[in-house]
Amino acid sequence: MREIHVPCSSPKCHPPSLVVDIEREAKLGGPIHSKAVLILSGFLAARYAADVPLSLWASLVFEQSYGRIEGDSASLAELCALMSALAEVPISQSFAVTGSVNQLGDVQPVGGINEKIEGFFRICAERGLTGRQGVLIPRGNLSSLMLRDDVVRAVAAGQFQIHAISHVDEAIAQLTGLPAGRRSTNGEFESGSINANIEVRLLDFADARVVQTGPLADGEPPDG
Repeated sequence: MREIHVPCSSPKCHPPSLVVDIEREAKLGGPIHSKAVLILSGFLAARYAADVPLSLWASLVFEQSYGRIEGDSASLAELCALMSALAEVPISQSFAVTGSVNQLGDVQPVGGINEKIEGFFRICAERGLTGRQGVLIPRGNLSSLMLRDDVVRAVAAGQFQIHAISHVDEAIAQLTGLPAGRRSTNGEFESGSINANIEVRLLDFADARVVQTGPLADGEPPDG
């Protein structure tokens, strides 16, 4: 669902900071979905590149989708995919993820939560429940849960998991099994954490761009 590339130095290449919504480019994405992708770009820039230009080109796409994509329910999954790619840490494929994300990384409620959980549970049940499968949902949706009895029984028996998430850091930690990492008093993320790996890689991208193009002169606008 994602690709990450070191930015090209040529002015003819993409701008230095860009997350491409392929669904929008193919005219298969609606305005709410496109807005959600722009919010992801804002989150990455604000968290990891507050003092340097964000040098990144990434693409997001739903593989083998043949109809129009709309809504922001996938933005949490999309952000986790981008973070996974940047940190070079794989995500567990045993979980389904739903949730909207704001520019601070807070996870917001979405519609159709019961149908989404039950749909993924049905797939897992047909393939065989292992106890490691589950869903990540917005904490704000907990009061909306009215699940079928078979789902409730499976959760109570430890055969299926439901995790209520308030922030993307909780989601990426659950999906990777690694700590997301918080900034310490010196302004740095905890060493070895997901966020620390992402920040180091984005700073490397920015340094590589400076080496390729040279620093901007006073008053010179960035290309793109």
